[in-house]
Amino acid sequence: MAELSPLSDLQRAQVARLRAQMDFARNRGGDTGAPPLTEPASRLLDSATRLETLDNDLARETYLEALAATMYAGRLGDPGALATAAEAARAAVVRVPQLHQPMDMLLSGISHRIAGDVDGNRDDLRATLELICTGTNSQVLRWMSLAFPIIQETAAAELWDDEIYRQLATDIVQHAREAGALAIIPRALAYRARAHVLAGEFATAATLIEEAASITSATGHAPLKYDALLLAAWRGIPDDAVGLIEAATTEGTTRGEGRLLGLAGYAAGVLYNGLGRYEEAFAAARQACEHEDLGFYGWCLIELVEAAARTGEQEAAAFAISQLDQRAGASETDWGLGVLASMRAMLSDDRLADNLFSEGIERLQRTTIVVHLARAHLGYGEWLRRANRRLDARRHLTEAHAMFTRMGAKAFAERARRELVAIGEKVRKQPVGSGDELTAQEAQIARLAAEGLTNQEIGAHLFISTHTVEWHLRKVFVKLDITSRRQLRTVSWAS
Repeated sequence: MAELSPLSDLQRAQVARLRAQMDFARNRGGDTGAPPLTEPASRLLDSATRLETLDNDLARETYLEALAATMYAGRLGDPGALATAAEAARAAVVRVPQLHQPMDMLLSGISHRIAGDVDGNRDDLRATLELICTGTNSQVLRWMSLAFPIIQETAAAELWDDEIYRQLATDIVQHAREAGALAIIPRALAYRARAHVLAGEFATAATLIEEAASITSATGHAPLKYDALLLAAWRGIPDDAVGLIEAATTEGTTRGEGRLLGLAGYAAGVLYNGLGRYEEAFAAARQACEHEDLGFYGWCLIELVEAAARTGEQEAAAFAISQLDQRAGASETDWGLGVLASMRAMLSDDRLADNLFSEGIERLQRTTIVVHLARAHLGYGEWLRRANRRLDARRHLTEAHAMFTRMGAKAFAERARRELVAIGEKVRKQPVGSGDELTAQEAQIARLAAEGLTNQEIGAHLFISTHTVEWHLRKVFVKLDITSRRQLRTVSWAS
């Protein structure tokens, strides 16, 4: 209706931005009639450029949105589109006399990182994320409405700082819950789930993903794909993971969401490396690394290094190490340097490999990134067995097997078990299926009931009916062989 009356230049630019935002949201929400992501990404960039002479603050907000949309388009977007958007965003933010607003600091940091400045923007990104963590609910939700979670999550991941990664994930969920922001809570929960996956806390991650799915279903939105895909890959059950990977690849291609293709490749690399199917892992990881999806490209390089080393693809392994060195190596954090040392060990001679594996484990032990620590133990144990150092191998392989078993990483646990058997240890093979384990939603409901919430309160919290809560609790009682809610309080929910 507004376009029936004469519009100012500012209003026209705002209308153009709004239409691009709507198409972006339709695409991300699963609307099959929405245009591919490259279209709203291009229009958001055009809107930001037009707004520069009309409203500088609004222009910078729009640049942040344009960067987010272009990052989601990823390898299926126009070549060079992200670099072009980042350069325009950098030019816009440079004109700000002094950066005070988190939005401007985030825009500056992420645009410099996209331009390849790995070292110079680290302090900006860290300061921005710390400011977001300490902000008030209204401030944080304002910042989160712009390009969340991809920009904020990417900034945290590119720092290779596990403490700020986990803190940001935790604080954003708290802010969203306290404000009752239903549009943001599912994305915040999914981001927090990813932090728990990295920490080897798969049951907690599954609970958060299930809660996010319950909310998106209740509010009529499409379910979130990314973190369920990652969890399935790390759990290492092919019957569960392969279908999700294939579906994500199909969906990403249909929607023009290249980032989803990259994540599917990473997930396949994790899955097949865990299963010891290294040729398939190499193919998946190499394809994932064909485009730099900021936020998890470094993780793709980890899978490529291992798969390449196992299949004799020395040139590809050396390339991946050099790329990882520029990113994780430049981080100066225990997470980044620990991963890099462990990966370098796979390509080094015996004397250097021994020292590098030890360094990687020592550094990763100071972090919360348990999945990478467990893999460092596994890699070291495998190397020690080949070097015929059976006692040392047994120690690291036993540790790796115990860690993977506790977290529920079945493929990696089985890989460790096979190595232990090869040195004469007797280790019981873990069942591949879920058996009588609680589902994610059952565990979530049981945990809330153990905390004293009534069925009605649980239903309101999860956006499900009281009848559904009762039905799930009956199954929980049978699986746990208990008869009362009071007994739920004695159950350990860590695993």
